[in-house]
Amino acid sequence: MENKVITVTSPLLPSLNDFIPYLQDIWNHKWLTNNGHYHRELEKALCEYLKVPYVSLFTNGTLPLMCALQALRITGEVITTPYSFVATTHSLWWNGIKPVFVDIDPETCNIDPDKIEVAITPRTTAIMPVHVYGKPCDTERIQAIADKYGLKVIYDAAHAFGVEVNGKSILEAGDVSTLSFHATKVYNTIEGGALICKDEKMKKRIDYLKNFGFADETTIVAPGINGKMDEVRAAYGLLNLKQVDAAIEGRRQIAIKYREALRNVEGVGFMEDMVGVRHNYSYFPIFIDAEKYGMTRDELYFKMKDSQILGRRYFYPLISEFSTYRGLESANLNNLPVAHKIADSVICLPMYYNLNIEAINRIINQIVK
Repeated sequence: MENKVITVTSPLLPSLNDFIPYLQDIWNHKWLTNNGHYHRELEKALCEYLKVPYVSLFTNGTLPLMCALQALRITGEVITTPYSFVATTHSLWWNGIKPVFVDIDPETCNIDPDKIEVAITPRTTAIMPVHVYGKPCDTERIQAIADKYGLKVIYDAAHAFGVEVNGKSILEAGDVSTLSFHATKVYNTIEGGALICKDEKMKKRIDYLKNFGFADETTIVAPGINGKMDEVRAAYGLLNLKQVDAAIEGRRQIAIKYREALRNVEGVGFMEDMVGVRHNYSYFPIFIDAEKYGMTRDELYFKMKDSQILGRRYFYPLISEFSTYRGLESANLNNLPVAHKIADSVICLPMYYNLNIEAINRIINQIVK
């Protein structure tokens, strides 16, 4: 057991025996993509599970962001966070939009609403926040700012599958929200994603955009892209939807164990559950205060790695540090002190529904020692 690698994540997989009949049905019908039966079934099932009006499935989690920007006709500048996966900002860059980074809140790691308003210019058209680690942004304050200046709000909710605030889906915030169904996520379709919107007209526009812009056999209404999910992954997703609640509960129990063990370890911080929030426990980040802990984040990270425990410095480095973006005025270190501090102190511990107690204890022992 001591030599076995503990990965930072492990995919939620449906039973192969349950999956085979779905595959046989797909093979029999020979309908592999283009809005097939299982695709339609999964969109319907996700609307019910997520408590949202409209879901449009995609082949990955980046294309919904790109199509959302097209559908809302976003141009100019968009205010966003440097503390996210690079796809957030890449989607802006690919649409010819200038990202404007603002700092993050030290408690939630989400975009800091106090920093948004000062970054607005005449070229600003939207705000693109991220529900980091599945922790809800301050959606009310962000919406108030957006309404004041006539801005659109696009939420990158890649981490926030199933997250609710006071019984309401976090995915209903803003103009649209996007999800990732990558294999590393709480709920996955191997690769995949979705865009959540509020009305039928927007759903139709999104569906045109992800299918080359086709409105019918001979009519192109927009310069679309190919972002469709296939039938195999849609069927896989239907099966995973049946077990995702049990998987989330398994993650919750692991989070409880981590918190109990690390609560009194000086120099190790972590996030608590937020009042009124149904969390999905997609990640368990810890934050190392080197002076109090007696070891830097990187020293602990590599110590764990040497013991075959693969944490992840997520998100490090900041998006604003990458070569494409570091020349932007908003990427200046002095503009993002909190984000830099968090990025230099974070390790996401292994977190998946079937992480066993022996592995959990190995992880804890490495940190507590």
